[in-house]
Amino acid sequence: MAGIDDVARLAGVSTATVSRALSGRGPVSKATRARVDAAARRLGYVVQASASSLASGRTRCIGILVPLLDRWFYSTVLSGVTAVLMEHGYDVTLYNLTTDQAERERIFDTFLRRQRVDGVVVIAITPTDREWEQLREIGHPVVVIGEGGDGIRSVMVDDEAVGHTATTRLLELGHTAIAHIGMVTDDPHTSPAARHRGYERALREAGVAVAPALFAPGDFTVGGGRDAAARVLPSASAVFAASDELAVGALFAARDLGLRVPEDVSIVGVDGHELAEFFGLDSIDQFPLQQGRRAAETVLAALGEDVPAPPPGPVPFRYVSRGSVRPPAT
Repeated sequence: MAGIDDVARLAGVSTATVSRALSGRGPVSKATRARVDAAARRLGYVVQASASSLASGRTRCIGILVPLLDRWFYSTVLSGVTAVLMEHGYDVTLYNLTTDQAERERIFDTFLRRQRVDGVVVIAITPTDREWEQLREIGHPVVVIGEGGDGIRSVMVDDEAVGHTATTRLLELGHTAIAHIGMVTDDPHTSPAARHRGYERALREAGVAVAPALFAPGDFTVGGGRDAAARVLPSASAVFAASDELAVGALFAARDLGLRVPEDVSIVGVDGHELAEFFGLDSIDQFPLQQGRRAAETVLAALGEDVPAPPPGPVPFRYVSRGSVRPPAT
């Protein structure tokens, strides 16, 4: 089995240079790092994580807190995070943060305090005040995808602007009976709450009264969207759905009611989900893969790694037209 001395001889450098190049710690030119990497690959040499950790004080592992692993948004964001971390030689440890309080306490009180990670990425979770405090206390960089707490870095889309943009598009086409389907939450910092605020703000700015009867709650699934849209479609000429899966559900609800899209009802979703493209739905793409990549780059930059500095400000979004909206029928 090849050792660090073998890599040094093949690359024509000292063992100390090999150690710095492969650990990412210390000054090494890009040309030398590339030569060392090539030699290590040729010899099949892999740095032992335990030895590297002892030498550098780093684990080269990032903890990721995620609420769900079987939903498209979370898995897509996670793909972006892990791709960047793996490119830079970091492992990941996943923590599935559910609503079970005992389990959450174990994660925050025990797992994150074991010093087995160099940083933490939190995906679309709103921690409690105590959990925010615990994240600040671990002494490692923390990046939240979504709205962050005081002193914690965040990567986020301006969700209120998302809701405003989608609703404004429908208003510009002449719709006034615009329904909104989304998730009910008491936390004003969540994406569903922000998108609902954007919807209501667009209506008020256009001089259209906000009608509570035109809002229907539903979880972010196709089934949830179908049930929610069925309650508001008889009174609406258009629907702004807070996710693409909700929008697909609204499409099925319209079909159930004998309504054509977009001839009888217009529908807009949010996410950039592949289902929106498949069903020809207008959608606001929030680029979740890029959100994940930016979060990973942010935590790596905080650790002093050689990564491009993520641009400041919210993650951009884009309205994508696919033909599911048109002016209301006269």
